[in-house]
Amino acid sequence: MKRITILGATGSIGQNTLDLIRRDRDAYQVVALTGGRNIAQLARDAMEFGAEIAVTARDDLLDDLRAALSGSAVRAAAGAGAVAEAGARPADWVMSAIVGAAGLPPGLAALEQGATLALANKETLVAAGPLVMETAARHGARILPVDSEHSAIFQALIGEDIGAVRRVVITASGGAFRDWPLDALAKASLEQASTHPNWNMGQRITIDSASMFNKALEVIEAREFFGLDPAQIEVLVHPESLVHALVGFCDGALLAHVGPHDMRHAIGYALNWPERRPLPVDALDLAAIGQLNFRAPDPARYPALGLAREVMEMRGLSGAVFNAAKERALDHFIAGRIGFLDMSDVVEEVLARLSAENGLIDAGITLDSVTRLDHLSRRCADAVVQEQCKKTG
Repeated sequence: MKRITILGATGSIGQNTLDLIRRDRDAYQVVALTGGRNIAQLARDAMEFGAEIAVTARDDLLDDLRAALSGSAVRAAAGAGAVAEAGARPADWVMSAIVGAAGLPPGLAALEQGATLALANKETLVAAGPLVMETAARHGARILPVDSEHSAIFQALIGEDIGAVRRVVITASGGAFRDWPLDALAKASLEQASTHPNWNMGQRITIDSASMFNKALEVIEAREFFGLDPAQIEVLVHPESLVHALVGFCDGALLAHVGPHDMRHAIGYALNWPERRPLPVDALDLAAIGQLNFRAPDPARYPALGLAREVMEMRGLSGAVFNAAKERALDHFIAGRIGFLDMSDVVEEVLARLSAENGLIDAGITLDSVTRLDHLSRRCADAVVQEQCKKTG
């Protein structure tokens, strides 16, 4: 029986993971579930699957969680420290599906106890890639990608020599605004940015898709996970979202991973690895689909991709700066303080300001240094937004 912990159980990835576990209950034992504000869902799932502990990241919601778990054998805990402790509990397989940099400490804790880490949290490798990969190697732990694009690359590389790879192509839907006139983007509303043409995801990742910041994170993540040169990583806009990634080899061959836009495929692949087992996903009818379309991303429409290239050249802690600034810029867009296009401007300015500070970008990558620079980058982003607001009145 495989012991399972799900970090971020109440989000879409966590719920899809539980859906797969529910279909084969005798094969799994749920150790811990963590969540945020959705206490009712967290408690229901913890009781249904007999988790040892349920943890909310919100300290102020501990009493609510205890009340929701009343009468059950499930323990309740709260706070960032408790989430990290959940990751450290003995388990065979840990799903890292917490959104944002908050996923790094519990993910590292899972690796330190030797678990297989199913990584859906992009920010873990973006902010601290060398630290994460070194931690996994030191503790004999394995990391399996759950992002559909990185799972696709991983699968295409099975049995292949990474030295024979010439390029990797990551596809992007293009998000909600892929066909909008460029001059209309400045007035894009929060509601419009929160609607994805293909995938059913949370609000933040949906907006990141529209701005292509999610793809920028994935480019950096691919570099860290697979040890690629930045020049080997390409991005193509693929509106159908059926080809998740392609791997090109030195002999000219190009292997594509094709599948429906259903995250249970990538989750199930990581859950069952190294085996393949039947999954409740639809088979593609290629004749009905008829054609697949690809086009190069417009740098003016998606400046986040260019910023990702800069981060990969800067290395060091620049990924932590990039991610923290991106998260904070997104907060300000959601709050209505800045416009859609302003997000990339904020991130660019934070990178410029902190890269000029001796020792901040080039400092050694530890959990403490990443955490300190994360906080500093968020404060810098707030200052940049404040300055923008003063200029615009």
